[in-house]
Amino acid sequence: MNNPKLWTKDFLIISIANFFLYFTFYLLMVSITVIATKKFAATPSEAGIASGIFVLGALIARLFSGRSIDRVGWKKMLYSGFILFIITTCFYFIVNNMTLLLFNRLLNGITFGITSTATGTIVARIIPNERRGEGTGYYALSVTLAAAMGPFLGMFFIQHAGYTMNYILCIILLVIGLMTSFFIKVPNVEITPEQLEKRKGFSLHNFIEAKAFPISMIGFFIGFCYSSILTFLTPYMQEINLESAGSFFFIVYAVFILISRPLTGRRFDLKGENSVMYPSFLLFAIALAILSQVHQGFALLTAGALVGLGYGTLTSSGQAISVKVSPKDRIGLATSTWFIFLDGGLGIGPYIMGLFIPFIGYRGLYMAIAVIVFACLFLYFSLYGRKAGRLELQVNRANRAEVKELTI
Repeated sequence: MNNPKLWTKDFLIISIANFFLYFTFYLLMVSITVIATKKFAATPSEAGIASGIFVLGALIARLFSGRSIDRVGWKKMLYSGFILFIITTCFYFIVNNMTLLLFNRLLNGITFGITSTATGTIVARIIPNERRGEGTGYYALSVTLAAAMGPFLGMFFIQHAGYTMNYILCIILLVIGLMTSFFIKVPNVEITPEQLEKRKGFSLHNFIEAKAFPISMIGFFIGFCYSSILTFLTPYMQEINLESAGSFFFIVYAVFILISRPLTGRRFDLKGENSVMYPSFLLFAIALAILSQVHQGFALLTAGALVGLGYGTLTSSGQAISVKVSPKDRIGLATSTWFIFLDGGLGIGPYIMGLFIPFIGYRGLYMAIAVIVFACLFLYFSLYGRKAGRLELQVNRANRAEVKELTI
């Protein structure tokens, strides 16, 4: 039997729109700590807050947008998110002190959270169930490419063109993303009045998808650990005089994800999630250990390659798992639940790490984070990995029962 088609027009459009969305995220994220430090004389901890508060804003938005997207409409939320993201990005031009920077970063993060919840929910509906791991992996390449180009250009503009050009490029990219999204055909949302009624009120069930909670907890720690790279790699490279090689770190990161993604996505679908998750934890931990001891450009780029193979696979596979184990009518909540926890780790990480850097330095920080990632392997086994096979059987039975009910 032939696999259902994955590379449709709508899949390509939503992936392209998501690329421009995340391009802006990474362009700002990698440069904001330098802006806060050099322009507003912020401490490492304050610079970490300036970076992380954006992600906390995204987390707040996901809490509400995940439960509201079916009622508001998927396309309306996508358009409104892009427009508000553009507006709050324009506000950076008038920021002239640290307080205003933090406030606008929070607003900017909220608008990003709205938009990324919409793109994630739409693509989860578009991808066929039989190709869930492969499709989510290819969709995540839009984030991967953005994660390579955004930090690279962000570092370049900070060094050669200044802050203003950084903001101008962000606005241009977001406008292109908005225009691209006009051409997508969003699938019909089949939500019954009874299902919508259940989502009213402020019950935790209406904000978090319980079946996605275990893997999302893992996502929190994954995001926490990766924030050490996203936020502090630039000042670390400046400290050890590897800025030139450091600007190519994310390029290598992206190249190795591009190489590995077709293989890991198919393996996820054919062999199960454990076959890709366990090796990915090990590779991510090794990458951070190398980063803690790096003295030469080659070792730094080797770490970038391993981060791509490790962290890059963990995030796409984790998102696929969260959707896979959740009911079809709660795909939006499952997607937002995964990103709430992932963003939570990304947001809290910079502040906490910023407190320890004056005492243990960047090298000590990355070695400590390597240990945390290795410990996450055992946490994954405890929360999800050991029962992955049984959960898959339950999901298959539920899907068969749903098909039977519809047939009757």
